[in-house]
Amino acid sequence: MRPPPRQPRPPLALRPPLHSTPALQPDVLSALTAQAVAELLREGASANTERSYRGALRYWAAWYGLRYGVPITLPLPVAAVLQFIVDHAQRTTPQGLVHELPAAIDQALVAAGYKGKTGPLAHNTLAHRLAVLSKAHQLHEVSNPCQDTQVRELLTRTRKAYAKRGELPHKQDALTKEPLQRLLATCDDSLRGQRDRALLLFAWASGGRRRSEVAGAEMRFLKRQAPGVFTYELVFSKTNQAGVQQPHNHKPVQGAAGVALEAWLAASGIREGALFRRVLKGGKLGGPLSAGAVRDIVQARCQLAGVQGAFSAHSLRSGFVTEAALQRVPLPDTMAMTGHTSVAVVLGYHRPGAVSDNPAASLMV
Repeated sequence: MRPPPRQPRPPLALRPPLHSTPALQPDVLSALTAQAVAELLREGASANTERSYRGALRYWAAWYGLRYGVPITLPLPVAAVLQFIVDHAQRTTPQGLVHELPAAIDQALVAAGYKGKTGPLAHNTLAHRLAVLSKAHQLHEVSNPCQDTQVRELLTRTRKAYAKRGELPHKQDALTKEPLQRLLATCDDSLRGQRDRALLLFAWASGGRRRSEVAGAEMRFLKRQAPGVFTYELVFSKTNQAGVQQPHNHKPVQGAAGVALEAWLAASGIREGALFRRVLKGGKLGGPLSAGAVRDIVQARCQLAGVQGAFSAHSLRSGFVTEAALQRVPLPDTMAMTGHTSVAVVLGYHRPGAVSDNPAASLMV
């Protein structure tokens, strides 16, 4: 006797519910889901990016309130965006360079802490403020005045006007090998001195790490291959924000950098958590360093060493790239260390020393 034919399983939609959770509406985002989306977006964003976006939006709100006497609301009219540009961008007139932001408003913005100093904005800052406003309109799904033809054309012409005047973006000086060695010479064998020596060499020798990458370095990503020889897995960076597994995520920390790191770990007793910590009075360890503290360490060591110039934490990155060019390191090898994927971007880190030593500059010698 043949068994009865198997009955097909009912479609999923016809199955009885297995729990008492209320059904969601597919075309409506619940409050809990909206909160989860916001939290994922916030967690996935770079801390520095989020901080700069908040600062830019606060500035927009302050400027708009002072300029128009009412709170800012989206979408902004095109005229308001054009006004923002001419308020903050200099232009050439028979009377010289001028901009349209009234002095009283300018001083009020500085007094309230929204601006560092009176006067026009640097072009890069102006472009960033407009990019943030554009993003805010996109996220709120409202008409975006930054995409208006008048605004786009004015921005393009403003950038060209700045370029014609020779007002180039300011770049920090590079900490190449020689000035870096002078900084290292100021690091004694105290706990703070050993930390700073290890930090400077770790940041420089592993490919010119950004200050956020140094501050965020953790022991769980550090592997000791041999005494004084490590690899550090850079799982998240500005050029790899998706955390894609790539061979060059593993950065070697060896030679003088490996020796300094070994000494710091032995002296500090750090076994887990943040790799670089605050050193409190009495030689006790505090919490993780902030990105700003990394900058402060670089600048403090420059001052101690008598190294003159405009230096910041980013000088370690440009210094590594420049030194690699000076020592004729092939560009692909340099990029594997820095994590750059664009030749044009990595070339932007070269400072004049690397250019003047280019063999192509001496063809007639």
